[in-house]
Amino acid sequence: MSLEVCVLASGSSGNCIYVASGKTRVLIDAGLSAKQIAVRLDQIGVVPESINGICVSHEHGDHVAGIRVLQKRHGIPVFANAGTLNGIMRQPKSNEISAKVFQTGSAFEIGDIKVEPFSVPHDAYEPVGFRLQTANTSVGVVTDLGMATALIRDKLRGCQAIIVESNHDEDLLREAPRPWPLKQRIRSRQGHLSNIDAAQLITDSATDALEHVFLAHLSSDCNTPDTAMRTVASQLRLDGLGHINLEIAFANQISSVWRPGKTECELVS
Repeated sequence: MSLEVCVLASGSSGNCIYVASGKTRVLIDAGLSAKQIAVRLDQIGVVPESINGICVSHEHGDHVAGIRVLQKRHGIPVFANAGTLNGIMRQPKSNEISAKVFQTGSAFEIGDIKVEPFSVPHDAYEPVGFRLQTANTSVGVVTDLGMATALIRDKLRGCQAIIVESNHDEDLLREAPRPWPLKQRIRSRQGHLSNIDAAQLITDSATDALEHVFLAHLSSDCNTPDTAMRTVASQLRLDGLGHINLEIAFANQISSVWRPGKTECELVS
């Protein structure tokens, strides 16, 4: 059974990714309001009560804002590691959330989807990326990380689609009217990937299987869709990977729905 992917939202205002097989539907993070997630799911013909699980990458608000209400209204199981759950429990009304705890590095199953959480460097309690897999499709998700590690490259290798952070352009970040400590945090090994870093990660982890890359978590004032697309596409062409489809994931609209073998996709610019 193949997987399909739609990025419902990606950015500092909220992150949520839909991944589904023929039998199972999961969300990676739920950083929008429950109402807005329902609206965006409706655009691809999905109702919230059909979601079989929400996998949480880390506890930051732009990844967990809708979890409590989604679970309360629709009874959706929540999956998180102990560190992330600890971070969530420090937030208002968090005692209303019930979560199934997974071990980072140990795969678990939701329906017919194998979910493998792996460690990523980010300024959170126990942040993870995810590799989601069925018998014939693998999808990688790394949307908040300060640097690419050998482990991350290994987990993305062999995927047909990946969602990877392309947060900022280094020149735009340098010139942005942001406090210096914030700029330092973003640049740090616990912060966020630049466009150049994202391109390098894609190149280092790409195999012949890779068809589609969603560039995610773009900064609203330290990046632009055109800049991210141009920077990454240029590097991929230099590395002989110009055949890979690139798509920007936006905060205010859903992406195209990717399926394996899809030769054309709806590029939003």
